[in-house]
Formats: sequence, structure tokens, C-alpha cells
Amino acid sequence: MSAGTVRTALATAVAVLATGVLAAPAAAHSVTAGETADRHGATRRALEQAVRDGVPGAVARARDRAGSWSGTAGVGDLDTGRERTAQDRYRIGSVTKTFVATVLLQLEAEERLDLDDTVERWLPGTVRGNGHDGRHITLRQLLNHTSGVFSYSADPGYQAKIFGEGFLRHRYDTWTPGQLVGLAMGHKPHFPPGTGWRYSNTNYTLAGMVVQKVTGRGYEAEIERRILRPLRLRATSVPRTDPRVPGPASRAYSPLSWDPAAKIRDVTELNPSLAGAGGGMISDSKDLQKFFRALLKGGLLPPEQQNALTTTVPIDPQRPEYRYGLGVQSVRLSCGKEVWGHGGGIHGSQSEAFVTRDASHSLALNFNGDWAGDSGAVIEAEFCG
Repeated sequence: MSAGTVRTALATAVAVLATGVLAAPAAAHSVTAGETADRHGATRRALEQAVRDGVPGAVARARDRAGSWSGTAGVGDLDTGRERTAQDRYRIGSVTKTFVATVLLQLEAEERLDLDDTVERWLPGTVRGNGHDGRHITLRQLLNHTSGVFSYSADPGYQAKIFGEGFLRHRYDTWTPGQLVGLAMGHKPHFPPGTGWRYSNTNYTLAGMVVQKVTGRGYEAEIERRILRPLRLRATSVPRTDPRVPGPASRAYSPLSWDPAAKIRDVTELNPSLAGAGGGMISDSKDLQKFFRALLKGGLLPPEQQNALTTTVPIDPQRPEYRYGLGVQSVRLSCGKEVWGHGGGIHGSQSEAFVTRDASHSLALNFNGDWAGDSGAVIEAEFCG
């Protein structure tokens, strides 16, 4: 969710946060259908606060029984001062995981795999080394992060190339799933399978590899065939190795450093294979809401798999309000409401997409900077404000 909450536990390993203020907030632009802008006044103010806190620009879209609303604050381009727009496309980081999990659940519904199959069955010899053993890890444990598999994004060699100044030299490098898993196998597991919870990007790299093995097609093609085309998510894409973000889009910014005095860099272009099945997709707020509404309403999965999707495990015993299912989080907000969805971070982009269990109220948002702003405050404002 946000700094100080579940985002800390679910960060997609973009360790590039700093502090600073870049731009004064622009007036939020709102469009409503069957309702007044005041209904979302708290959300609008939370977007403006994020910009005061240093985010270049913020965009959000909400929908409830009364209609839809969108709001923006700040700028999408620090050089030109161009404002953000409600139609902006952006990198969604780990929200990608929900799409991948949905494909695996559909494959189970088709009896092409079982979530209790071992990783070894589908990827023989892939998860081995330093205590890792795919014979004792199930596909379900990959999807709910109870596998214990080390996250490749914590590997020092990977971090040297992907974070900090190394990013500027390696932003266009292509990473294969085998390379990413190989980095993880160079380290010990976080814990024995099924004995704990820890977010690991390697889990979803492996899940994407399983999709390839089962279907003969990459996870990208299966997401497009099974989800994007049926739901007509025309702003959503799985860019594979293409470094560009298709328009309309804002620029994405990062200091690539923990140093508050570090220069802010334009990090819009990058080869998304560095995140792959764990975080490589692009979307917009309208499409993300449509996807999560369809998913939580049961439009993409039959009842057995829908139940599996929303069967959760605790993330942290000290924070019982946060739980994790199969590629989705459940969060009990301060006002008692429960929302379902996922957050995602990748260079220069922070995204969130959440919906109530009955899909009657949804929100998707994005910040085009990765060092400031509290996206959790926007979620609280929309659902509790």
C-alpha cells in the first residue's frame, strides 16, 4: 500500500526513495457522472498533498454506484510543465502479479495444472541450489509468497545494475527469466516452504515460466488472449522488452538514490524484462478498475478458483489488517472497510488498484515519482473519507 504500511512489505524492490519537493500542486481536474466532485473531495486533497510532499504528478480514478470520477494533480513533464491527465498510461509494477495469478487459476480451472503441483513437476531442475528444492514447493506457494524462494531483486549484483547509477548504463539490458531465477538460486531460501511469508519477485518469474511450459506460449500472450482482449483493456499491454510507454503518458522520475540531494532523473524508458512476470506491465486507471471489478465479481474465474484467489495468509502477525491471497492483497482500512487489489512500484512509478469485495467501489491511482508521497493516504481518503 504505502510507506509505513503494506507497501513496505510488498515493495517491488525499487529501493530508490528520497525526499524533496519538485512541483507545487496544480488544481485537480475532475469529471463526474451522476455525482458531484465534492463526493471525492478527500481523494482530491490527498492527491494534492502527494504533490506537496514531492511527487511530480498524481492521477486517480474512482467508481462507485453513483458514477465515476477522475482527478489529477501536479505535472506529467518536469521540463515542459505539462499537467498529468486522467488518460495517462503508466507502468504498474507488481500489479502485474494479479494478471499472472489469474492466468494460472484459469489453467487450473481447465484442468491443465493443479495449484498443488510442485514447481519441480513443471520446471524440473530449475529451483535447486543453496537449500532451494522445487520438489517441495507448490504453485500455490509461489502465488501467495509462502515458498521461501529468495527474491532475485535482493541480489547485490542485480541491484548494482538496476538501482542507483548502474540503471543509467543498464536500463536497456534484456533479462531472461532463467537469468533472474539463477540469481535467486545463488542465495539461501528465506525459510522452508510453507513456514512463513515473504514477498519474492522470483515467485512470479517462476509462475510465468510455468505458464510457458503448460501452454507453449509466454505469459504475455496468455494475458493478452485471456484477459486483455476479452475485457477490451485497450490501454493495457505486456511490453516484453520494449522500453517505451505508449501514449498518452507522463514522464516517470527517480533520484536513483537515497540521497535527498540527488539529481532527479527521467527514468521513463527501461527494458521491462528486468521485472518480467513480476512487474513488467503498463496500463491506465480505467483499465485497472475494469480488470479488478471483473476479477472480484467472478467474471474471470469459476467459483472454486475464485475461492482460491481470495483465500489469504497473514503478511505480518503484528499487522492483521493486511493479508495476501493468490496475487491479490486484502486490506482492512481504518474505517473498517475491506478492499482487495494490489500495489506496484517500478522506477519512477507508484501504482495502486483496489476494489471492495462486491466490486461496487473501485480506485486506481499512480504517482510518476518513486521517492515521495503516500499512496495509502489516497486509498484511505477514497474508501473512508
